[in-house]
Formats: sequence, structure tokens, C-alpha cells
Amino acid sequence: MSQLTFFTYPSCTSCRKTKKWLTAHSIDFEERHLFRETPSSRELLKILSLTTSGLDELLATRSQTYKKLEQNLEELSLSEVVQIVIKEPKLLRRPILTNGDKIVIGYNPNAFKNIAK
Repeated sequence: MSQLTFFTYPSCTSCRKTKKWLTAHSIDFEERHLFRETPSSRELLKILSLTTSGLDELLATRSQTYKKLEQNLEELSLSEVVQIVIKEPKLLRRPILTNGDKIVIGYNPNAFKNIAK
């Protein structure tokens, strides 16, 4: 299995619960602060390729950052959206946990069990 990468934001409740779950189950992971170590465009494209519903699964559409966007993301190219997300990582749902082959977005212990195998 590839190393788990855990994209997190420490003040996020779901992120703290995820970290607690991973630690309690003795699962090794690389922790990356989502806003200080924002995924690169290559990493975001890889993350997107692992989702089942693309941007809809990845974007925090209820966030204030999303609501304040002056652009309709559906009218932009994928590369334009990726660049916006890199500039505004608060647009991403969190936490994001990936092993390079599978992804879990949000707090989901049942899915954590599958990705950590």
C-alpha cells in the first residue's frame, strides 16, 4: 500500500476526528496542512481522478469562500478551476485522505478502513 496522505486543517472538527481515528487505529499517514501545503495542480488533478463525482465531490459548496466566488466554476475549464482552488484552498472539502489509488473526502470511518488496508 502507498503512504496515506492526510490533507487537513487543524481547526476543522472533521479533520480532528479523522486524525484521532487514524491514530487510534495505528495507521501511519503523512499529514499536510491544506492551506500551508496546498496540493499542486498535478496533485489536485490526481485527487480529482480518484473521485466518483469530480468537482462536486471535492468542492465545499456551502463554504463562504465558494459563495463569494464571482465566477461560475461550471463555465470555466478544468485547468482554470484548479488554479482557483490552488489560490483559494478553502474551496476544498476536508479532510482529504488518499493513498494514491483511493480517496476519502470528509469524515467516514467505514471508508477509512478500506483505504488503510
